[in-house]
Amino acid sequence: MSTHTFRDLETAAYCPRKLYYRRRDGAGEIPDEIEAVRRLATEYERLLTDDAALLAAPVEVGPDEYRDRLRSLRDSLADWDALVAPAALDVYLEGKDARGIAHKLVAGADGTVPSLAFAGRPPENGVWEPQTVRLVAAAKALAWEREREVSHAYAEYPAYGVVRRIDVNARRAGVYRRAVRTADSIDGPPGRVRNDAKCAPCEFRENCGVRTRSLRSMLR
Repeated sequence: MSTHTFRDLETAAYCPRKLYYRRRDGAGEIPDEIEAVRRLATEYERLLTDDAALLAAPVEVGPDEYRDRLRSLRDSLADWDALVAPAALDVYLEGKDARGIAHKLVAGADGTVPSLAFAGRPPENGVWEPQTVRLVAAAKALAWEREREVSHAYAEYPAYGVVRRIDVNARRAGVYRRAVRTADSIDGPPGRVRNDAKCAPCEFRENCGVRTRSLRSMLR
């Protein structure tokens, strides 16, 4: 059986029906605005000192707050130096179950680990579960290639000046394996969902056939 892409596994964890449509219709190009946000993950040191660059950057918080967040990371994150000067950028990894791009390889104190940059908003704590699947997929692919354990990965939300370390523990590995099983099993459209907030931003919503109801109808 062929390996799945990191993105496919993330999508399987988010909405299996979305994965079905993405496979059927083909994945679209990554929008320029997402690429612009991801590039910020390579410019933290510059954004700390260059006022013009920060004012022009697609950040989602005020300049002072953004710099405060970066300074806090610089002071508290053990692998800060390795994160801002990664061993490699945009590295293709292929493991037993998954393949895809690690935006950075970070050669930190505990060995080389992957880091992925996400364009959206971070949760209050940790990372969103579908993103957890993508991070674990990258860590396991790197471990497969290097033939050694990869114990953690980094999630970067560069538009918000947030970086989170996640450990590849048993619970997260279980969520990842569930996403792999879901992706393996899709050979037709999975069951429809109802009243799911995930549908609103989905590019396949108009053709998906998902049944939705208004708030007024749900209160009747």
